[in-house]
Amino acid sequence: MRRTQIARTLAATTGLAAVAILGVAAPAQAADRDGTCDSGEFCYYYNSNNAGSISDFGEGVSVSDYGTSQPTCYDFKGPGNGQHECIKNNAASVWNHSTRTVRVYFNSGYAGSYQDVAPGYKGNLNATLYNQNASHQFVNAYTNMSYALYQLSVGRITCGFDGYVNTPGRHEGIDIARSIGSPVRALVSGQVINIVRGANGSGGLSTIAIYNATYDKTIIYLHSAPLSSLSVGQSISVGQQIATEAWRGVSSSSSAHTHIEMRLGRQQLAAKSVGDPQLDNPDPTSFWNARGYKIA
Repeated sequence: MRRTQIARTLAATTGLAAVAILGVAAPAQAADRDGTCDSGEFCYYYNSNNAGSISDFGEGVSVSDYGTSQPTCYDFKGPGNGQHECIKNNAASVWNHSTRTVRVYFNSGYAGSYQDVAPGYKGNLNATLYNQNASHQFVNAYTNMSYALYQLSVGRITCGFDGYVNTPGRHEGIDIARSIGSPVRALVSGQVINIVRGANGSGGLSTIAIYNATYDKTIIYLHSAPLSSLSVGQSISVGQQIATEAWRGVSSSSSAHTHIEMRLGRQQLAAKSVGDPQLDNPDPTSFWNARGYKIA
């Protein structure tokens, strides 16, 4: 690790591991490699919180190995801290200014641990990929919402938003299930504005409310167990773990799941769904698609 990396603000402790090098690709010669994060581009930043020099890539430009030395490496082009440094294992934050999901990999050759960066996401890489990035790939336009919630396989939609049409109880959110104890991760960044910890069983509903000022939306997570470290006022990044799956407010452990609800404006609680004749939440499909998620 370079000495200058030590001075950066880390969102979480990063693990250090050897990065496999599978061969250096020649840097792109397109005009979009100009150190400015234009619309349609995927961009790395040298520092946390989208600060420092920028390295930008045009939409659809996947790179299997960034290289480790000049003049052949992909480097930071923009002015600021880190300019002309190779981006391999040096990027702290990203902005996906494109319309497609970008997968950032720990290893070269699109291998190893990875983080899916949804369209529009602007923030720090997660703890595994922070300053440990070796390749990126534009993937399908959408990431399955059930996968993104846990970043593990097997998650499934058990009940969708129905707009007060079919589901008994006026369901205004989306229920996703995997298994008790599975990590529950934030699907949208924002600030925690309410936590109700609850308890397992029908009388112990839990709530996590995360408000995103950019979208003026609140994402409500019900039934899962909030992490003990989670606190009101805390800033949350996409993919950051906020809870573990549980059955708080659910009558049976076999029905453990996480209820996810998109609400307009700043809201501390989910919409009432039982015996309520008023539809409070709009169909969230377009909102989730715009964040890079397919409801599946």
